[in-house]
Amino acid sequence: MKIPCLLLRFPRCYFSRRTYFMNFRFTSPADFPGLESPGPAHHCRTKWICSSNALRRELCQQAAPELQAEELSDQEQRLIDRLYQGLIQGHRACLAESITLIESTQSRKKKVAQVLLQKVLSYHREQEKLNQGKPLAFRVGLSGPPGAGKSTFIECFGKMLTERNHKVAVLAVDPSSSTSGGSLLGDKTRMTELSRDMNAYIRPSPTSGTLGGVTRTTNEAILLCEGGGYDVVLVETVGVGQSEFAVADMVDMFILLLPPAGGDELQGIKRGIIEVADLVAINKADGDLVVPARRIQAEYVSAMKLLRKRSKVWRPKVMRVSAKTGEGVSELWDKMAEFRELTLGSGELLARRRRQQKVWMWNLIQENVLQHFRTHLAVKDKIPLLEEKVLAGVLSPGLAADLLLKAFKDGL
Repeated sequence: MKIPCLLLRFPRCYFSRRTYFMNFRFTSPADFPGLESPGPAHHCRTKWICSSNALRRELCQQAAPELQAEELSDQEQRLIDRLYQGLIQGHRACLAESITLIESTQSRKKKVAQVLLQKVLSYHREQEKLNQGKPLAFRVGLSGPPGAGKSTFIECFGKMLTERNHKVAVLAVDPSSSTSGGSLLGDKTRMTELSRDMNAYIRPSPTSGTLGGVTRTTNEAILLCEGGGYDVVLVETVGVGQSEFAVADMVDMFILLLPPAGGDELQGIKRGIIEVADLVAINKADGDLVVPARRIQAEYVSAMKLLRKRSKVWRPKVMRVSAKTGEGVSELWDKMAEFRELTLGSGELLARRRRQQKVWMWNLIQENVLQHFRTHLAVKDKIPLLEEKVLAGVLSPGLAADLLLKAFKDGL
C-alpha cells in the first residue's frame, strides 16, 4: 500500500519516513573522517512508520476480512452479500441461515462464516458510534435447574417486551446426548405464543459436547442477533452446576432462576453459580407455593450477604416472580433496566464486554488447538494405542500424555 493512499484513508494519523542505506560506501572521506575505504553507494530503502496505535488496530481489523475475502469464490461472496443485506434489514430467514453457517464444522463454511462475521462486526461498530458509543443491545443470560420454569418464564417475559416495542432474540441451548450425540431441541415447542411473534426470534441449538452449558458459537450468534436489530438477547443455558456458568462470560447480566424448593441458603452457597448471578428470581411464586417462595427468598437474601461484592454500583437482588400469572415479571424488567443504567454509567458494562472478548478468544484457541492436536499426523495413529495401554494399566495417564505431547512437538 502506497503512502498517499494511507494519508487519504487516515488523514488524522501522523506518519514519519526513515531511509536505510543498504551496502552504502561513501565517495568522500572528508565528509566522514571516521570512515575508511570509501566507495560507491549501491541502493537505499525507505520505510514509512506510523506512530498511531489507533491506525494499527484499524489496519489489523481491515486486513483480516480482505485477505479472507480474496480466497472466496464468486458463489461464496454472493452468499455472504445476500446474508449480510438480509440480516441488517431484519429478515429472520437470513439470521437463521447465518447462525447455521457459523455453527458448521466444515472448514470451508467456517471461513465463509468468519468473513460474514467481520462484516457484521464492522456494521455493529458503526451503529454503536452513531449511538454515542453505547451498546445497541442488552445481553441477558438465564440459567436454572431443570424444572425451574425457564422456558415458561422466557415466553411470558418475551411477550411483555415485544408489547413494549422491543425486539427479542432467544438463544436456547439444549444438552446433547453423550450416548447418541443427538439433542431434543424442545424449548421452542414450549414457547408457542412467542415463536409466532414477528418481533421475536427463537433459536434452539445443541451443545454438541461443549462444556459450560453453551455452544461453541453462542457468542457469535449473539453478535448476529444484534446485527439483525434485536435489542434484547436472552441466552437460556443448560442446567446448573459448578461448571455450567460459562454464559456469564458472554452477557451483560446473568439471572439465576430457581424453583421454590431449591434448598436452603447453605445449598445455595455451595452452588458456584450463585457467585456470578446478578439477580436471583424465585419462579412459580403462585398458589400453594407462595409461602415456600417467600421463605426461599429470605434465605437467599441472607446467603447473598456472605458473598464477595463483585460490582461497585450493584448488589445482587432476590425477587419472586410467577411466569404463570405474570406477577413480578414487570418489576423484574425494571430491576434489569436499573442494573443496565448503573453499570453503563460507571463503565463496568463496557469493561465487562471487553474482558469477555478476551476470554472467548482464548477459549476458542484452546478448543482449536486441541482439535489440531487430535488430528495431527504425528499423534493421530498413536492416540488409540496409548489409550489402550492406559486402560490396561501399563502406562500412567501422565506418561501417556507426555509421550503424545513429545510426538506432537517433534512433528511440528
